[in-house]
Amino acid sequence: MKTSTDRMLTRIKSIYLYIKQRGTVTTNELVEEFGITQRTIQRDLNVLEYNNLVESPTRGKWSARKKKTQVS
Repeated sequence: MKTSTDRMLTRIKSIYLYIKQRGTVTTNELVEEFGITQRTIQRDLNVLEYNNLVESPTRGKWSARKKKTQVS
């Protein structure tokens, strides 16, 4: 069984890949796509933003930064 940290990291990676594939997404779109609360999505986005992987050009919209990344 995966630990809660493993599940969180898997979810954050999935969110990042989703944003990268779609270009720009809204917070509500992420809530609907991943079936988790808006607060959880916001926490995950904060992790991605802190690590300079996503940015919010306008409130409630998110896009991946133009940065070369390697996802394992």
